[in-house]
Amino acid sequence: MSGDLYRLAMTVLHPGFEGTSAPDWLRRALGEGLGGVVLFARNAIGEGLVRDFRAENPDTVVAIDEEGGTVTRLEVMAGSSFPGNRALGVVDDVELTERVGRQIGRMLAEIDITLDYAPSADVNSNPANPVIGVRSFGPTPELVSRHTVAYVNGVQGAGVAACAKHFPGHGDTVTDSHLALPTVHAAREVLIERDLPPFQAAIDAGVRSIMSGHLLIPALDPSAPATLSRTVMTELLRGELGFDGMLVTDAIEMRAVAAMFAPGEIAVRALNAGVDAICVGLSTEDSLREIRDAIVAAVRNGTLPEERLAEAAARVRALSTWYAAQASLRAKVRDDIDESAGLRAARAALTTSGTAALDRGPLVVEVNTRFNKAVDPATPTGITSALASMLPNTERVQMEPEGELPAFDERPVVLVVHDAARHPWVRDTMAKALALRPDVIIVDTGIPAPPEGAIHVATHGISRVSALAAAEWLLR
Repeated sequence: MSGDLYRLAMTVLHPGFEGTSAPDWLRRALGEGLGGVVLFARNAIGEGLVRDFRAENPDTVVAIDEEGGTVTRLEVMAGSSFPGNRALGVVDDVELTERVGRQIGRMLAEIDITLDYAPSADVNSNPANPVIGVRSFGPTPELVSRHTVAYVNGVQGAGVAACAKHFPGHGDTVTDSHLALPTVHAAREVLIERDLPPFQAAIDAGVRSIMSGHLLIPALDPSAPATLSRTVMTELLRGELGFDGMLVTDAIEMRAVAAMFAPGEIAVRALNAGVDAICVGLSTEDSLREIRDAIVAAVRNGTLPEERLAEAAARVRALSTWYAAQASLRAKVRDDIDESAGLRAARAALTTSGTAALDRGPLVVEVNTRFNKAVDPATPTGITSALASMLPNTERVQMEPEGELPAFDERPVVLVVHDAARHPWVRDTMAKALALRPDVIIVDTGIPAPPEGAIHVATHGISRVSALAAAEWLLR
């Protein structure tokens, strides 16, 4: 056990970083065999940045969360060019979902990104879910399964690896794993029938990667979160479902696991459970080396078998090898640009009640529902911008969560909310607005709860194209 052991440990680490260029410590780590890098909106992502990574290590697995809709890293300032999963599930056209996936994959291929941490294969069975919601294709396993397959086929058909998440299913939770450890209380039989089918479908479709969820599921393993459970990661996912691709953790700084163990201990336990790649959403040179050294120490003291570490590193390299082999496919789809795919899907996803025909600039009251931690805080709903581009004198007022409505004047009023079905205070706000102005137009960008008799537009997600589709409907 020598330098090779250190290199194996580096191969399974996939950190994120601060800044818009590759820091010196990251370059050095790549030269020492660092297996992957995770990109976020804060990194000002472009082809040059990825080229810098590959100059140090051509086999680097460059990963990103580019789900479309609410979760975008490449288009965070303007909003995504593609509606999210919920909107695609509402349309329920698998050919369109595959087309959207293909366009997202093509966009990633253009800047040489290896792996897309998408799609969310979670069945959003609990309407109170604070972190999945519109990131899921819907509330039933059949719907989620067919669109998970379509999305995977789309992304991987562009020569970029897809990643089904968050195994074994984050849909039946009322806790955000970024903040605490969620518990799924369902019986094993329910999990098998409800939560596992989309992952089995993704595996059968050849998905190259799966991401674990930081979830406690007593029916599967009452003693450890799924990410750290050999029962879940190896016996269930590898053994029963037959997955042999790269298994990556959700970010290990999330409080669901970070509140339990130090990063190095999380990494060792995850590797022992059967995970292959450790996602560290934000790292520094010191923290990365601490995790690496913890892995090496665990091998040396017999806590982590070297064969298990070597197996994990081999799966990381296998994903990189697969990506390299898709070069001709990426070249083939480079010119397959379909700029209208996202807008077509967004228009088809709109569900509406009542009639509206705005003919002058409205007062847009944006109710600032706090988004979950997976959503970049800079992500705009886009509704005001879309309306302002069509109607001069459109004015926006931002209302803080559970705050007071502004005074209304004679102008039309558009109330923009998110996830009314999940927030009683949002429903109360809608009721108050309608009591003051029965002609208020309500636009819900999340899981909706339309008030009876109101003019209501549901986009089923946040994206630039969803906002544009809603604005078109309001002006038609």
